[in-house]
Amino acid sequence: MTDATAIAAEVLKDHRESIDRLDAILVYTLAERFKRTQAVGRLKAEHDLPPSDPTREARQIERLEWLSKEAELDPEFAKKFLTFIISEVIRHHEQLQK
Repeated sequence: MTDATAIAAEVLKDHRESIDRLDAILVYTLAERFKRTQAVGRLKAEHDLPPSDPTREARQIERLEWLSKEAELDPEFAKKFLTFIISEVIRHHEQLQK
């Protein structure tokens, strides 16, 4: 193994460790978000409110697109990601209303 290869291997290891930490942050952040949306779903069910709020959802998607541009993340990817999360939240809210 050359010195350059050894250095590259160490840099790759550092990148992967950072990615692993970021993955853990994403998972725990999503878990916290879903805890909050479950609380919202229970509140909506208790007060016979609709499981979805299209106006808020549209605002959230616009907000995420803006944030993704600020963060230099592909806005289309961010939109797809949030759309998926919103659909899961609505599904959970619908289940709570049964």
